[in-house]
Amino acid sequence: MPVLLFLIDTSASMNQRTHLGTTYLDIAKGAVETFMKLRGRDPASRGDRYMLVNFEDVPFGIKAGWKESHATFMTELRNLQATGLTTIGQSLRNAFDLLNLNRLVTGIDNYGQGRNPFFLEPAIIIAITDGNKLTSSGGVQDELHLPLTTPLPGSELTKEPFRWDQRLFALVLRISGNASVEPEPLGGVPSDDSPITPMCEVTGGRSYSVFSQRMLNQCLESLVQKIQSGVVINFEKTGPDPPPLEDTPAEVVKSGPQPWHCCHKLIYVRPNPKTGVPIGHWPIPEAFWPDQNSPTLPPRSAHPHVRFSCVDAEPMVIDKVPFDKYELEPSPLTQYILERKSPHTCWQVFVCNSAKYSDLGQPFGYLKASTALNCVNLFVMPYNYPVLLPLLDDLIKVHKFKPTIKWRQSFENYLKTMPPYYIGSLRKALRIMGAPNLLADNLEYGLSYSVVSYLKKLSQQTKIEYDRLIALIGKKQPPEPGLKVRWRGGSISLAQRRDFIQQLQNLTGEAPALPMELNPKEFQGFHLALLNKSLKPQSFRNPYDIPRSHLLDQLSRMRRNLLNTSVCTVRGHDSDQLHSVPIAQMGNYQDFLKAAPQPLRDADPEQPKRLHTFGNPFKLDKKGMMIDEADEFVTGPQNKGKRPGDSNNVPGGGPKRRRCMSPLLRLGRAYTPPVSPSASPRHSENHTAADPQVMRHRDEDEDENGQTHPSELPLGSEGGAEMVLMDDQVQHYITPSALKKHIHTETTKVNNELRSLITKEIRKPGRHYEKIFLLLKQIQGTLDTRLIFLQNIIKEAARFKKRVLIEQLENFLEEIHNRATNMNHVDTF
Repeated sequence: MPVLLFLIDTSASMNQRTHLGTTYLDIAKGAVETFMKLRGRDPASRGDRYMLVNFEDVPFGIKAGWKESHATFMTELRNLQATGLTTIGQSLRNAFDLLNLNRLVTGIDNYGQGRNPFFLEPAIIIAITDGNKLTSSGGVQDELHLPLTTPLPGSELTKEPFRWDQRLFALVLRISGNASVEPEPLGGVPSDDSPITPMCEVTGGRSYSVFSQRMLNQCLESLVQKIQSGVVINFEKTGPDPPPLEDTPAEVVKSGPQPWHCCHKLIYVRPNPKTGVPIGHWPIPEAFWPDQNSPTLPPRSAHPHVRFSCVDAEPMVIDKVPFDKYELEPSPLTQYILERKSPHTCWQVFVCNSAKYSDLGQPFGYLKASTALNCVNLFVMPYNYPVLLPLLDDLIKVHKFKPTIKWRQSFENYLKTMPPYYIGSLRKALRIMGAPNLLADNLEYGLSYSVVSYLKKLSQQTKIEYDRLIALIGKKQPPEPGLKVRWRGGSISLAQRRDFIQQLQNLTGEAPALPMELNPKEFQGFHLALLNKSLKPQSFRNPYDIPRSHLLDQLSRMRRNLLNTSVCTVRGHDSDQLHSVPIAQMGNYQDFLKAAPQPLRDADPEQPKRLHTFGNPFKLDKKGMMIDEADEFVTGPQNKGKRPGDSNNVPGGGPKRRRCMSPLLRLGRAYTPPVSPSASPRHSENHTAADPQVMRHRDEDEDENGQTHPSELPLGSEGGAEMVLMDDQVQHYITPSALKKHIHTETTKVNNELRSLITKEIRKPGRHYEKIFLLLKQIQGTLDTRLIFLQNIIKEAARFKKRVLIEQLENFLEEIHNRATNMNHVDTF
């Protein structure tokens, strides 16, 4: 599970703008998001852990650590602000300490017991900076210096602050403020000459000098390819150079140090395809012989120094004896070995001071080109394998796992030259071979009791420090002490009074330039930062409280504040700052409305009010708007008045009878459209506004009980469907198009209800279909509407495989077709 830590430069210089119109900090944020999208294409990215660190002090500079989620990472990334100094050395140390916080708890470094490449936690630190001068509270620095002191327990066990599975890559932004006319250079991205570049090379990474957005995208794609599981090793040549090949010309042979003599490269540690975790057997030896009487461990270097001898040797591999195989990253060394085209020979590798009586040590493996000559592999074998492997081969083939006394003596002599921490790995290998009893159980591992207890104590301290730091991540930095701005009330200040301004103008001859009044609600609780921390606020109420030595200075300040004779006038905010709102506050429209002044009343209160909706200020309030004639007809009368001559208004009369508003609710009669429909309804509550002829006609048609005879309905009504709105409202007529629309709406509503009922009947088990056909006879609408409805019912029956019902429905459909050919119009089935 690789760890990807982004170290973002949040110094004030990151606010400089490029020719693209964005700041360096905006480009850095976009680069992180682009990197995550590119990395997300790889299926192996599911186990990635992202961390975010900026240039603030610990713990406020750690924005996302071991426990934070991906959402927290993205939120903190968007909220970064460039306001500090370029303290890249301290920030790098904080990033390394964050990564190393949990290593002593898990025991992944295995101090004093060999280096296991398969015990790793690969991490890549991607630093994005502008490459400017390194500024700190102490001044400007020319070189990058990492602090030597750190609160991390166990940091003294390693000379460097990083580990061999941690690499640093830097994106140094060099995008200019003006667009360049010259074409961009093609090819690879060059390294930068900033102080962070040597630190990148030491860890096994590199820096990129970014001059354009295209180069930035190219660097991000390259960084995605750099995410590999592996550890960095220093390979150095020992002894003479190998003899030149026979077909090599004499002038090609070079003397002196060559690039392949010393390489600082990665070896790939591939995870097991089944478990996803790397598996290994043998460690790389330590650079010292462990002493059981030593109370402490000597500090180790972050990257092991492995020396290789250029003397050709025979590669040795024995059945049933495990070995580890690691591929080397392409380098001048791998290129030189592959050019020799000798896949059947190898070069032995050593670690200095790993043996008890030898400075160079004994070989623990060898470098060998692959058979296909496409890569170079590092084979890690048992320590001093040229002695051990022949002994194990004799044990298997000659002695048949029954060792003789002579063999045991040779094996004991080998154990004396082997570092004690190899005993555990050797015991596992012998168990795999089938000889578990060759090693005694009382053999020591080489660490003294004081060292073991010290490592346990460090593990406990690291666990406490880990929990403490995790609890502090996410807390906001306390504000710096300053002068608090107090609001003296809502009264106008003396400097804003008109009579005072006129008097000053008479005295000085010119009107003073007055500052704008600050909004007390906006700046309530505001603090003014102090450059001099020892300065205290001077709130003198009594002139005699001013010291005699400060009297002239205080008087000049009072005169300057009163007359405001300085060149720059302090304003609350100018026109540009009014529109400079943080992105997080742009959608906070409610607070803006609360702070806005109370709007004036509308000049025309009958006009529809506009809603103050963010994003659509032209939306209207539809509650007070006019409605259509058809909608008014369907929904009923809006203004209910009293009808003249209505006998229901007489006390003691029967209940008021409401006329049917829709002809569809009276199913026995067909509807005839009105002969002369009214052009527009009349909205008047005055009874004299109605037509007297219509009013008299209505009075004559109503009997004593308030009943209206169907045969004597007013003009424009037939079959009980009255077009005149009741409840003392004037006459309202409906247009044919509106009535047709209303009939279609009612028909669709009835058919939808029938469809739901028929669907429920189809889903029921059994063959009782009588109710379905009763419901089908109630379908309303034209012939095409009924046919389409019936075809949909047949499809629904086919979904549930109702074959008998489908046959009956098809016969029913055929019957409707036959009836349709015989008749021009059918009212009901």
